[in-house]
Amino acid sequence: MTSPRRIDFHVHLIPQFYRDVVYATGSGPAIGRYPDWSAELALELMDASGIAVALLSLAQPGVQFGDPTAAPALARRCNDYSAELNARWPRRFGGFAVVPMWDVAHAVAEVAYSLDELKLQGVCLFASYGERFLGDSWFDPVLEALNDRAAVVFVHPALHPSSRGLNLPWPGFMMEYLFDTTRAAVNLVFGGAIERYPRIRFVLAHAGGLMPYFAWRLSVSPMIDARMEQLSRQDVYSRLRRFWYDNALSPAVETMQCLAGVAAPTQIVFGSDWPFANARVIAEAVKAHEGVTMPQAQRNAIDRGNAFSLFPQFA
Repeated sequence: MTSPRRIDFHVHLIPQFYRDVVYATGSGPAIGRYPDWSAELALELMDASGIAVALLSLAQPGVQFGDPTAAPALARRCNDYSAELNARWPRRFGGFAVVPMWDVAHAVAEVAYSLDELKLQGVCLFASYGERFLGDSWFDPVLEALNDRAAVVFVHPALHPSSRGLNLPWPGFMMEYLFDTTRAAVNLVFGGAIERYPRIRFVLAHAGGLMPYFAWRLSVSPMIDARMEQLSRQDVYSRLRRFWYDNALSPAVETMQCLAGVAAPTQIVFGSDWPFANARVIAEAVKAHEGVTMPQAQRNAIDRGNAFSLFPQFA
């Protein structure tokens, strides 16, 4: 059987210099410590999993930790490194830039550098920064810069402060990450940002969190609360279909059935979540993805074909 030559929207970048800086400030990912990472390990996993191209995005917590004045330089170093990998392996790696969101002026400057000069494929934004979720008007200058460039924006969850304070023993990635993405997607839809910035192609990680599951409830919410903008049910579903969705850690039939109700079939793409999802998990995810009943043409589109609408250079 030929390789599906997947285009993976969800592979994390964890260079050693970044890991060292994060640990030095007492920060780290939700799982406590970073898994092993190198470009060579990434290529090994990709070859074993039928992945032709990996779009790299910086691991959690991005550059939103430690000294805010150090964030622009760290973001620049990470984006330069991503561009170097792209230059060395142009047929295997692409990159989503990280931006320093402590100050929107710094974020706008890094958007310009990463997309205009480095020619990275897009930008990775976290669903929340501190207490604010994407869709908050505070982010408008950044979204305006991205809209001007018709940018691809990969939306990855963060661990919101409210999640950190919960009296639950379970690691944040199990549930809280999904809620973070869900809240950002709802905020973008009902706050109107997805309408104000129509040229941005938002790609939601993990099949949009929980949002596809309760899309109907969202669609009738304006009927229940007159204080909301009185969007029709059709308006809500139309906005939800504007998003792109990856299937990282979300490939099974129960999730895909929910996703089919809100996502344009041409806007579902493959994601692995390596290296936080290790090789064993990815093997299970690929098995689940390949086990979902769908026409082979549709599976090929998720694996590869749909990505060409965003990144025709990988064809």
